[in-house]
Amino acid sequence: MANEFRLPDIGEGLTDAEIVEWQVKVGDEVAVDQPLVDMETAKAVVEITSPFAGVVLHLGGDEGDTVNVGDILFVVGEADEDWEPVPSSQFAVPSKKHERIEPAATSAGAVKAMPVVRKLAQERGVDLATLTGTGPGGAITRDDVLAATPTGPVVTDREERVQMSRMRRTIAANLTRSWQEIPHVTVQAEVDAGKLLETHRTFKEEGPFPLEALIARAALPLLVEFPEFNATVDGDDVILKRHYDLGFAIHTEAGLLVAVTHDSDQMTTTDLAAEIVRLAADARDRKLQPDDVAGHTFTISNIGALGAGGGTPIIPWGTTAIVSIGRAKDSPVVRDGELAIAPVAPISLSYDHRLIDGALGQRFLAGFVANLERIDEMVE
Repeated sequence: MANEFRLPDIGEGLTDAEIVEWQVKVGDEVAVDQPLVDMETAKAVVEITSPFAGVVLHLGGDEGDTVNVGDILFVVGEADEDWEPVPSSQFAVPSKKHERIEPAATSAGAVKAMPVVRKLAQERGVDLATLTGTGPGGAITRDDVLAATPTGPVVTDREERVQMSRMRRTIAANLTRSWQEIPHVTVQAEVDAGKLLETHRTFKEEGPFPLEALIARAALPLLVEFPEFNATVDGDDVILKRHYDLGFAIHTEAGLLVAVTHDSDQMTTTDLAAEIVRLAADARDRKLQPDDVAGHTFTISNIGALGAGGGTPIIPWGTTAIVSIGRAKDSPVVRDGELAIAPVAPISLSYDHRLIDGALGQRFLAGFVANLERIDEMVE
């Protein structure tokens, strides 16, 4: 019996995912729980395994194709078994094949062409409206475009049009939405980072220990004291969250990710550090799971790790604040009434002005600086 596997919702509100790499081909024998395909969602690459044993009868797309939730991703059955897809009208989610070849209006009427073909035509200066498609249902194929005479500008070696990756498109959409809809305010301060860096060096003697774990320890009591910074604005309502799921900005080759340590307030400093190390490694290896990048309530960005100074961080959508710390530099400070040279780091706090006024923002920032300057007293 042929078993159809349809793409499930493998993340918060997932509507589709992109095929990154097939690990099998049609005709291969597979076992239960064998990895079959890597799928890229908006935030992570997820490995999907087979719930069936048998022979691969059908793959629901090529590498680089987008598959909608509810579409057939693969079919596993018995060798030499005939299989025909069930009409998509029997399912709530539209079929990928119908959606991907949706006619699009042009100057010459309606043409049928998949996104990859449209992109190729744009690069080669070919007007799709002038072509007669040789594909199924009159769809224009890649070969049709390659055989056509350019009628417009062609991409040359002086420039190149490259589509953003799925992750970069998601980052762009989320940041644009945040910037357009949230009235940002950014306040800044400087912190005497002497005790912070000294405490960090002590912990690092036992093994890998990210500075972010100490920054988190300084922030957590303030999120309890000032719940507006651990909240979501929902229309005319405010959702004050009693769980503290800290997000940490992680730089990867694919783009900036915010990985999440859930219930951070329940962790020791050492456990928090270990979880951040795991998340950073999985982020760079594209192994983060959907839960690893979902549900952060407050965000910490250590831009100093990249050599940066101050900045104006953008608040992640669905939260009300983000704090960043820059690289510490030796500067003159006053300690116990005397001038001294100490490492000083810039702090930037961006918050949602719909909920947080200037006075509250300054109180949070002052408390954060104070906690960082006595961090040696706060850690276990």
